[in-house]
Amino acid sequence: MTATTRTISAQPWIALLRWNKPTGRLILLIPAGWALWLAPSAPPAWTLLLQIVLGGVAVSGAGCIANDLWDRRIDRQVERTKSRPLARGSIRVSTAVMLLIGFLIVSLLVVISLPSDRLTICLFLASAALPPILLYPSAKRWFPFPQAVLAVCWGFAVLIPWAASEGNLTATTPLICCWLATLLWTFGFDTVYAMADRRDDASLGLRSSALTLGAAVVPTVRICYLLVAVFLASAAWTASIGPMFWPFWLLASVLMQTSCNPIRHAEASMATFGLHFSRQVQIGALMLFGLMLTRGL
Repeated sequence: MTATTRTISAQPWIALLRWNKPTGRLILLIPAGWALWLAPSAPPAWTLLLQIVLGGVAVSGAGCIANDLWDRRIDRQVERTKSRPLARGSIRVSTAVMLLIGFLIVSLLVVISLPSDRLTICLFLASAALPPILLYPSAKRWFPFPQAVLAVCWGFAVLIPWAASEGNLTATTPLICCWLATLLWTFGFDTVYAMADRRDDASLGLRSSALTLGAAVVPTVRICYLLVAVFLASAAWTASIGPMFWPFWLLASVLMQTSCNPIRHAEASMATFGLHFSRQVQIGALMLFGLMLTRGL
């Protein structure tokens, strides 16, 4: 078998896990970084950081597979998703299920590898995160705001790293505000992502916050981003983050609002919505870089 053949045969697996689109992996790890650098014991140990990255990649992979298993028949009828591997039959359902189980096992092994004094709480949180992660893909069939379900899933990207770092989930202002900022940020950017599918979703009888909000969708996203900035500022202030963070916070807060300008036009293309999603990675990373620069690596 030639190297070219091997590359071609690997492509459906890479596409299934979205490893050809790393934006979705990074956008999950950024709130985890916020939590680790806002926690009292920041900066985190490199071993913990590697565990969180590995766990995040494994959970993200499992979520992508679960999503495509749920939606394989619907994806064939949606312009943006019709070429996904399960939708076009390039990967068997049974094989995808086995891979899903494998990624869940990797996620469990990462949790088990944490120090014993943090294991119980992290194992509890990981177990609590599993139902919404697996059920989220079905939410578009029965819930008018499925993006809110994804936001709950993303919230565990704050809770688990914080618990792994501190060994507890004491309801401090930095933790609560970081969690709320993550929920709102996720709801905002995934609502924009859903705007690309509005026509297909409506014709298929599916639901999304982009459809439910109608003409209020862009103002709602702007409000979400404004609250993200407020909550992250509150988290940083009460965590006694130094002055070096605030220029990054200000720039990121402004960019969140300006990133909404292109999507308010009725003729905005699918690429415009995808670019907005990618831009949030850069903006979230800017916030994280400010925290890292202030609290050390």
